[in-house]
Amino acid sequence: MPALASPAVLPILMLLASNVFMTFAWYGHLRFKEHALWLVVLASWGIAFFEYWLAVPANRIGSAFYSPAELKTMQEVITLIVFAAFTALYLKEPMSLKQLLGFGFIALGAWFVFQR
Repeated sequence: MPALASPAVLPILMLLASNVFMTFAWYGHLRFKEHALWLVVLASWGIAFFEYWLAVPANRIGSAFYSPAELKTMQEVITLIVFAAFTALYLKEPMSLKQLLGFGFIALGAWFVFQR
């Protein structure tokens, strides 16, 4: 089995990709505030459809290697990384030191979850 397709690595890659879709679904519309809310909600649902097609299998495959708590923790850390990049690159809003520090504390909490 190729290394990227292993049950340890593939879920991480799939969660990363799903988070890109999720972040665009939840926050991408902030650049289009002139559009009707109902329209951006429908667009967000369409984008989220693809997020689910990655996230659900990622958790199913990942459960062969990770506990549910580890999968959820991994999801949250990936979400923060994707969100930080998204806000800086797409929304053009750099993260503040306070936000980075808060995300760092969350990452520290994630480290504790993975300790055996």
